Amino acid sequence: MPASSHPMPENAFEDAARAAVYRAIFTRRDVRSHFSSEPLEDAVLARLLLAAHHAPSVGFMQPWNFIVVRDAARRAAVRDLFLAAREQELPAIAAERQALYRKLKLEGICESALNLCITCDRRRSENSPLGRWHNPQMDLYSTVCAVQNLWLAARAEGVGIGWVSILNEQALKELLGIPEHVAPIAYLCVGRVSEFAPKPDLEASGWGNRLPLPELIMSEVFGGSGETSLKETVALEALGRQS
Repeated sequence: MPASSHPMPENAFEDAARAAVYRAIFTRRDVRSHFSSEPLEDAVLARLLLAAHHAPSVGFMQPWNFIVVRDAARRAAVRDLFLAAREQELPAIAAERQALYRKLKLEGICESALNLCITCDRRRSENSPLGRWHNPQMDLYSTVCAVQNLWLAARAEGVGIGWVSILNEQALKELLGIPEHVAPIAYLCVGRVSEFAPKPDLEASGWGNRLPLPELIMSEVFGGSGETSLKETVALEALGRQS
């Protein structure tokens, strides 16, 4: 990030540590095609899970569980679920994009060192309405925060993560023995990788581009104009990242 003219607060990270946090954020990738056959040490996986377990959770509900999937046959069965779900998704893709869609590599279920299914136990805090009285979905959102914590920690460890979202939820629950009141939030491919791509795969393939952040910033109300100075600063920061 460009140097600031203002002194850093005493509780801010030192320059190198702060830069490392932003590096993890900006170089994180959804990995599909660069997994190596190298096993992942338990010590590394333990650190990733510990990072996930320290995610923010509304009402301190901590609704997550972590299913480690190593068995090759079980992973092959999950990949079969993916292939079936992908065929079901295909008709929903615009006709002119279906050929590109078929070419996309969208999972590394069998190639990665292991798979990890992160779930949300929706009964864990059913008697504690703190933060959930008006929005009962906060347990789901909290679990997504755990996924992001794990993902950023993995990038810092040089470990790739690939989120497989093209799966039938009920079929996955049956395969993994997940109870009805527990929701599978993320099915992740986890392992060492040969590289982290300079751009997200879907951007590199031409599927889409990152939206300009200034166009997404609104003032006071949805669609509100203003914040010109902030938008200009955001644009300069983005240019600094690209240079």
